[in-house]
Amino acid sequence: MEETPEPILPPAEVRAVLEALVFASPHPVTPREITRVMGGVPREAWQAALEELKAEYTRDGRGLQLVEVAGGWQITTRPEYNDWVREMLDPKSPTRLSIQALETLAVIAYKQPVTLPEIIELRGVKSGGVIKTLLEKRLIRITGRKPVVGRPMLYGTTKEFLLHFGLKDLAELPKIEEFAEVLGEEVDVAGLKRAIEAPRPIEVPLTEEDLEGAEEAEGAEGAEGAEQLPLDTDPEK
Repeated sequence: MEETPEPILPPAEVRAVLEALVFASPHPVTPREITRVMGGVPREAWQAALEELKAEYTRDGRGLQLVEVAGGWQITTRPEYNDWVREMLDPKSPTRLSIQALETLAVIAYKQPVTLPEIIELRGVKSGGVIKTLLEKRLIRITGRKPVVGRPMLYGTTKEFLLHFGLKDLAELPKIEEFAEVLGEEVDVAGLKRAIEAPRPIEVPLTEEDLEGAEEAEGAEGAEGAEQLPLDTDPEK
């Protein structure tokens, strides 16, 4: 009769190690990282330990919580205590987005990938400056260009967006009415709902000739930039 091998770590110690890893990590700890660090612990064992840890944080009424966010696990402060934490960390200038920025971010989150002309059409306001702010805060990113006349840039949300709003992935986006409560009371909920449910503006698609011309133009721009580079690039000279 074969003997059952002793576990590498008892369950209580698996929970303790996981808590230490999640606490010490500057970013959400991914399943791949946990598997690498705790290679001798079966996946089902540390997954069960994470769920137990999550339940412990909830049951004990702590100011912290263990959450699954942006593809990993992270220990964060509970949302109801954010104002207190903000008061300690930065009482003079709390980092907040304007109402226009929040509404533009919501449109991008629910309609992505989306172009600036589409955002302007859907919201009825100019959003160029807001897009720049959201890019600087890394809440959105450029995902490509839309194959229509003018080839406008496409925008989508980032991992920072998921972290900011405590979402595991985009599938966790709630109904716009619920998300608007997270954004703030001053957000135009009815306007956002109309914008998100509205069909996209009709745009003229690019023909094959247009696509070829655009590719040639981009290639020419790249070649021109290369020609302008200095021949001697030795940093020591």
